[in-house]
Amino acid sequence: MEEILKKVRKYEIKIRKAINNNLQGDYKSVFKGTGLDFDDLRPYHYGDDVRTINWNITAKQNNTYINTYKEEKEQSIFFLLDVSESQNIGKKLKNKLHISKEICSVLSLSAIRENNQVGLICFSDTKEKYIKPNKGLSHAYFIIKSLFNLKTKSYRTSINNLISYSMGIIKRKSIVLLISDFIDKDYTKNLISMSKKHDLVLIQVYDKQEVQFPKLGLIPIQETEKKTKRWMNTSSKKFSDILQNTYFNNQENIENLSKKNGINYLKIRTDKNYIPLLIKLFRIRNKYK
Repeated sequence: MEEILKKVRKYEIKIRKAINNNLQGDYKSVFKGTGLDFDDLRPYHYGDDVRTINWNITAKQNNTYINTYKEEKEQSIFFLLDVSESQNIGKKLKNKLHISKEICSVLSLSAIRENNQVGLICFSDTKEKYIKPNKGLSHAYFIIKSLFNLKTKSYRTSINNLISYSMGIIKRKSIVLLISDFIDKDYTKNLISMSKKHDLVLIQVYDKQEVQFPKLGLIPIQETEKKTKRWMNTSSKKFSDILQNTYFNNQENIENLSKKNGINYLKIRTDKNYIPLLIKLFRIRNKYK
C-alpha cells in the first residue's frame, strides 16, 4: 500500500503543477465548477443567456432582470467506479481495474487538496462500496485504501444499475466522474439523465489486447464475468466482428454520445501514461466551464 500511496502522491503533484501553470486568475482549480451559487440580479443586456432571466422580478419591474452566479469554490465530487470482472483484463498491475483505481486515487487526492467533499461508489451489478462525501487528507487516504483493499461480491456489470443507484444517493448537483470500460448495454438513457443533473465526466479505460488481439487460430477464450471458457477462432471474420462491435464501435458510440450531450469524455489505454491525458482533460474543463 505504501508504494501505491507514493505513486499516487507523485502523479497528483504533476497534475496540479501542470494545471496551475496554465490557468489564469486567482482561483486555480483542477475541479473547476459550473457557477451554481446565486450572487445577484442585474438588468438584461443583449447577448445574455435568456435562461438566466428572473421572470418573477421582471414581471414586477419595468425592465428585464437576470440572475448572476458566482463560482462555488467548494465542490461535491463523486467517483463512480466500475469494479466488475470485465475490468480485470490486462497485466496484473496494469489491468483496467488497477489503472481505474489509480486514476480515482490521484483525482480524489487532488479534489481533497482543494477543500472539496469527495464521495465514492464502487459497483459491479450491485453496490460493492459506498463512501459518503467528506473532506480532509485522512478521508482521501481512506478512499485510496478502501479502493485497493476492495473484495467484490459479484463478477457481473450493470452500468444502468450503477447510475440509478448513484442518482438516488447524489441529491445535490455535483461533479461526477464515471470510470469504466463501458462494456454493457441499455444504459445510455440513464446516462443522459445524469448528465442533465450533474457535471458528468466519463473516463473509459481499455486494454491493448481488446483492440489488437493476435490471430492465433482456435483457442479457448475466458469470459470473465461468467467465469467460463469458449473456443473461438481468433483468425476468423466472426471474431474480428465481435472485437469491432464490442470495443471499437463501443468507444465511438460513447464519444459521440458525450459530444452530443455536453459530457467530458476521455479514453485511456492501460499501457499508456495517463497523466498527460488527465492534464489535457482538465485544461479543457477550465477553458470552457
